[in-house]
Amino acid sequence: MLDREPHDFSRGRFRLTGVLLNAAAQLVLKKGMSQIGSIQVDINSILTMVLKASTNIYVWSGLIFYVISFVVWLMVLSRVEVSYAYPFLSIGYIIAAFVGYFYFGESMTLNKIGGIIIICLGVFLLYRS
Repeated sequence: MLDREPHDFSRGRFRLTGVLLNAAAQLVLKKGMSQIGSIQVDINSILTMVLKASTNIYVWSGLIFYVISFVVWLMVLSRVEVSYAYPFLSIGYIIAAFVGYFYFGESMTLNKIGGIIIICLGVFLLYRS
């Protein structure tokens, strides 16, 4: 059985690092794909996208962030129960929503704000359990 102490600093630090790296990967990939443009669902468009993505620094950076976040997340899962660790990834949704709004000019509706509040409450309740 895993030793699950929610207030252990190193476990919390690893969880937060994993979440931040995962969110950073999404956001950097979004930047790269915004430069590449919209992709149609046909073989030529997909091959063109793969070629463009393979030379895009943001896409490569996002992939590197994903690999690092994967390693960090393995460290997290080796220390805590998955039912406790996994919901913390939802913090990445909050980060992505705000960065999307401020950096990419994406919409921030009342429904999104309500969802963010619910996520925050859920993570808070989980952390206190």
